[in-house]
Amino acid sequence: MFSIGDFAKIGRVSVRMLRHYDAIGLLRPASVDPGSGYRSYHADQLRRLNRVIALKDLGFTLQQVQTLLDDELDVEQLRGMLRLQRAELAARLAADAARLTGIEARLRMIENEGHMHTEDVVLKKIAPVRVAELSAVAASYETVDLSPVIQPLYPELLCRIEAAGVDVTGPSVAYYEPAPGESGEAVVVHASVQVAVAPRDGYDFTIVDLPGIESAATIIHRGSMHEADRSMQILARWVEEHGYRMIGYAREVCLEFVPDEPDKWVHEFQVEVAR
Repeated sequence: MFSIGDFAKIGRVSVRMLRHYDAIGLLRPASVDPGSGYRSYHADQLRRLNRVIALKDLGFTLQQVQTLLDDELDVEQLRGMLRLQRAELAARLAADAARLTGIEARLRMIENEGHMHTEDVVLKKIAPVRVAELSAVAASYETVDLSPVIQPLYPELLCRIEAAGVDVTGPSVAYYEPAPGESGEAVVVHASVQVAVAPRDGYDFTIVDLPGIESAATIIHRGSMHEADRSMQILARWVEEHGYRMIGYAREVCLEFVPDEPDKWVHEFQVEVAR
């Protein structure tokens, strides 16, 4: 038998916490001295204590923890819940990291507001192109919503294209359109690569002919797509200065892609314009 102080040390919790667990019936001591009120614990009670701490750290309330333990949660169930929580935490961390990256990019853009040069914009005609693509819906056109949707589409698309024996003939093209039937600002995200095959049944991707653009304002963007707003704002300034208006969303043509080195990425943004 262990005193409450020794049991707290072994379990790496506070005495105060053990008293609270006793008070709510979550972890009763093995015995209580009727004269002194001293609590004593058995070593095998560490099993329940470990589960209490694990479930609490997974985000469950103490009431939920008690219900789960009373249902005799086994080790494999606990391990499954841990895996699920770990995946959710990883997703939240990735989302927070993306937001921080976006904030840093926005601050750099604010710092450079007086140094945006519209001479980098070129007005040109874009030829039609045939692409293979996968698509999905993003909650909005914001980078924080687009990135987690479009990023997994490209490796999946390339895997499917390779399995189908189809050759890639040109750069990838990401393009966007309003999501039909969706409320708010949802957009359909199209992840595509150029190919030279005819559409046919049996492909687990779609073959699409992207129409040409008679008049497109274009700009070369170098670096991470988290910095894309900087180039798009230069493009917008040029459009306004030259009396044009934008039509739809910009296409993003990937001219150079180095995995895990976004600073070396090169894209051309193409947006249809008209007077």
